[in-house]
Amino acid sequence: MRALPAVTGRDEFDALVARIDYLDDQAWQDVAAALTEPWGDRQYEAHVHFIDDPAWAGATVDEVLTAVCGDDNLAVVFLADRTTMQAESHPLLAVTTLPREECVDEGDYEHLTEFGRDFRTIPAGLHDVHANLSIGNLGFEEYAAWAHDDPEGIYRSF
Repeated sequence: MRALPAVTGRDEFDALVARIDYLDDQAWQDVAAALTEPWGDRQYEAHVHFIDDPAWAGATVDEVLTAVCGDDNLAVVFLADRTTMQAESHPLLAVTTLPREECVDEGDYEHLTEFGRDFRTIPAGLHDVHANLSIGNLGFEEYAAWAHDDPEGIYRSF
């Protein structure tokens, strides 16, 4: 497993989006534009920290998790991968940063990852996922379940 560059400059309230696919710059520009749009009923300002560094090209989920593991304020990381770039709705891969060893027991981890340690969300859903996980209002497993129930396996926002 390769080591990725350190993540620097992220405000603790910013969602973290790592670009790991570099085959379509226009698709990336479209994704980034969608992520910076105001969101929610009250049109909140989007706070996103982008990792747009070709050193991250082709990074695996485990490599990304290793690179961000020192950030105690990060409950989820979002990956802009090949699927994100190719699909019309640009669904990002949301990955929980919760390590198995931090759970009280194996049953807790299994419950929290019942639908996997990742799911897809459209750009409009990223902000409410990040915000609610950050404040503990909802759990990763709830969003993963909603994505699981979607015919395309995507969380689409409230």
